Amino acid sequence: MNEDRHAMAPLAVVTGATAGLGLETAKGLAAQGYRVIVAARNADKGALACHAIRAHAPGAIVRYEALDLDSLESVRDFARRLRQTDASLERLINNAGVMAVPRLERTREGFERQLGVNYLGHFLLTSELLPLLSAATAPRVVQLSSLAHRSGHIDFDNLNGERHYDPWRAYRQSKLAMLLFAQALQKHSDDQDWGLLSLAAHPGLSRTALFDDGVKSRPFIGSVFKLTLPLISQSAAEGARPTLHAALSDHVGPGEYIGPGGLGETRGAPKTAHRARNARDTTVEARLWDVSCELTGARWEATAPA
Repeated sequence: MNEDRHAMAPLAVVTGATAGLGLETAKGLAAQGYRVIVAARNADKGALACHAIRAHAPGAIVRYEALDLDSLESVRDFARRLRQTDASLERLINNAGVMAVPRLERTREGFERQLGVNYLGHFLLTSELLPLLSAATAPRVVQLSSLAHRSGHIDFDNLNGERHYDPWRAYRQSKLAMLLFAQALQKHSDDQDWGLLSLAAHPGLSRTALFDDGVKSRPFIGSVFKLTLPLISQSAAEGARPTLHAALSDHVGPGEYIGPGGLGETRGAPKTAHRARNARDTTVEARLWDVSCELTGARWEATAPA
């Protein structure tokens, strides 16, 4: 009976699910009967996350799989393994990310790390998993954006910080890219009959370890912000609600963007989020898709490679 349940339960992949928003999202999906893959770099943290998910949802079917978004080869290896072991994928939650890395760092392929981990790795991952998504009954892909997208700008002449690196500018660019990706993916799915529901979500202001990393790039402002954060923010579990709403609700539409409905979208129950003007530039959206395909080698084929 356990084998039958394993075979019948819909599959969900959550990147960066060892802590924070990703872990809470994985818990929520497991509680709704999904088989969950914790996709992350660290095997020890992955094992602990699987234990926490099973404690939250007794009987949950969950496993860890190695995925390092710093490496496009790791992304391809992860997708290759899934195509060999699983027939379909109902939910892909592109959650993993880094924030405001203080000094310029690069991925294995030489991309600025925030652009590479937050966006380009997920762009390729979604492409590589498209055959499994297209084989699912009602597949959804959810991209994690941020309030920071509102002041973001896609600098095609300086995508990788070659001329100048600013930690927060790079972060804002990566999160705007994720929102543009969600919109473009829905359009391509509609055009190519992939059958995807593509959405984006943001967590408002949520208390996670990501903020601890981010404030290091602005020590004084960061220390003040950390003092006030408890007064204006919400927990990681509450911050995961928009993502879970996007992944599970029957009341979301193609390309929708979900965030907290409270004060300035910083906290509260999920609702349709504000999309800044820079996220509605279809010319930038289309160009970013093309550039991302060139940088990552993403093919966007709904049938698995031989």
